[in-house]
Amino acid sequence: GNQGGRSALMAKHTKLSIIVPTYDEADNIEPLTERLFKATKAAGLTAELLIMDDESPGTAATEELVKKLSGERGHPVRIHVRRRGEGRGLSSAVLLGFDMAKYPVVLCMDADLQHEPEAVPAVAGPVLAGEADFSVGSRNVAGGQVAGWTLGRRAISLGATVLAAPLTPCTDPMSGFFALPKAALERGRAACNPVGFKIGLEIMVKCKCQKVTDVPITFRDRVAGESKLSMKQNLLYLRQLAGLYWFRYPLACLLVPGFLLLAAAAVLGAIAEQLAGP
Repeated sequence: GNQGGRSALMAKHTKLSIIVPTYDEADNIEPLTERLFKATKAAGLTAELLIMDDESPGTAATEELVKKLSGERGHPVRIHVRRRGEGRGLSSAVLLGFDMAKYPVVLCMDADLQHEPEAVPAVAGPVLAGEADFSVGSRNVAGGQVAGWTLGRRAISLGATVLAAPLTPCTDPMSGFFALPKAALERGRAACNPVGFKIGLEIMVKCKCQKVTDVPITFRDRVAGESKLSMKQNLLYLRQLAGLYWFRYPLACLLVPGFLLLAAAAVLGAIAEQLAGP
């Protein structure tokens, strides 16, 4: 092919910044870090890990662990703690982490080890190779699977995927395990809603990512802690979808009974806020 005509967006890279938003996840930081750098080293990647921590009872322990892992163990890991009042929430933490990342390709993953650190080189692979401007660790492609999910949760996940189909070709738009070049992020960074529920989907749509590649992953169910999927979150997802449809298909939303969907989503969003309480 015409290598000279390739944009900087599709350049090949071997350097990766991994962003992990945390809230009270001290127990997982050490195994996550050790397993992650073992995997990136084996894959021949230069990597850095950014722990984006929203202040919690576990913050002090998390900071101590990062100090030990970067000092004694020599891992390129750093932590940024947002104190109360500096902003909260997963999506804004991820976007801030992407802004702070020093390498040209960024990857987001969960801290709870549901996203296996060993899968990081594979998930980032299509972007690092210059073959995609967004890659997703997907539970819903051949080779991907969910360990320990109930039928009900599978049904909700499938419904969420179908609802997002007109917005993205991705088979797992609710995935929080994804990578993209910073150059692609810049295209729509200002338009991204930091309150958006699913930041991967938000970025895919707002940054107009054209070449989205799904990479099969095994999604491990949480060993400890509560599942994050609640009715309130389902409502927030619907409200986010309405905003993204409006962004992507403004005319259709006006002409088709799409505005009814928008109105319904606004009502659901208001209900979700009421459920959230103070």
